[in-house]
Amino acid sequence: MLTFTIRRLVLAVPTLLFISLILFLLLELAPGDPMAQVPLTVPPDVKQKMREALGLGEPMPIRYWKWIVQFFWIEPQVLVDWVFGTHFSDGDLRVISWQTRSPVMDLVVQRIPQTLWVVGTAYVVGILIAMPIGIYSAYKQYSIFDQAGTFVSMVGFSVPPFFSGVLVIVIFAVQLGWFPSIYDTTHVVDSWDSFVVQLKQMIMPVMVLALQITAQISRYMRASMLDNLNQDYVRTARAKGLTEYTVVMVHVLRNSMIPVVTVIALAVPAVFGGAIITEQVFKVNGIGQMLIVAIQANDLPTVQTLTFIFAVLIVLFNLIADVLYGLLDPRIRYD
Repeated sequence: MLTFTIRRLVLAVPTLLFISLILFLLLELAPGDPMAQVPLTVPPDVKQKMREALGLGEPMPIRYWKWIVQFFWIEPQVLVDWVFGTHFSDGDLRVISWQTRSPVMDLVVQRIPQTLWVVGTAYVVGILIAMPIGIYSAYKQYSIFDQAGTFVSMVGFSVPPFFSGVLVIVIFAVQLGWFPSIYDTTHVVDSWDSFVVQLKQMIMPVMVLALQITAQISRYMRASMLDNLNQDYVRTARAKGLTEYTVVMVHVLRNSMIPVVTVIALAVPAVFGGAIITEQVFKVNGIGQMLIVAIQANDLPTVQTLTFIFAVLIVLFNLIADVLYGLLDPRIRYD
């Protein structure tokens, strides 16, 4: 397993380099001008100097190489300096946002806690709800509970976040007045009352994301449980006199978790992508909202960095899923 993990990590480097090249070329070919928002009163020669200051006067291969060096070499040095107090990156040019004129990774570090508060909580809540629903739906196949779970899952799959988000705002914020309609990212949790306020403003965005997560994972859990409930080892366990709880919750659940855990790991990057829309609806000042603003402002360094971070998450969690699959199932060996 260690050899397989090291081999996958080595292969991830050219994969990520190829992905970064494709992202860079796509954004270079996309329409848009970073100088479009500059007032018309600015003379053309001044605009040209501004372009050169942003690095747009250099050939595309040179700009791509500089961005790769900044992302893979300079930014890790900045992280090391921040953790250990060293000075390896002093004087080095980092990936700078055209819009804010500040390092993009510093902006990501500022925004990521807000995204993790919402996305992380929604993912945990979705899993905790989906697992019991999937298990009981499979055990009571075609029951009223199973049919209700299937209906809720279809709703979760079918309703997009921009619709369900607006719907819960209208119901719970406008009509009932229970929760705030806008997420206050400046709120600081330093007491029990402030924690209650934070909890209230998290409920609606977490509800929207958790609905989709629950719909997906509960269906996988149900299908995996149904595959194992009819296996020979289940009948053998029952014939030995084991209790029904032990048969289902120990033997069947353990084998059913093998594909479900991989699905959970692979779905993490997709949840971050889905949070982009949810953050826009609830005005959560996270990395999703940051990406939308950067796209609207033609801030290519920020867009390149954020999309590449999503690509890194996909490659990383694919590796985690493969490793977990091998750890959960001793019959699988990556030789």
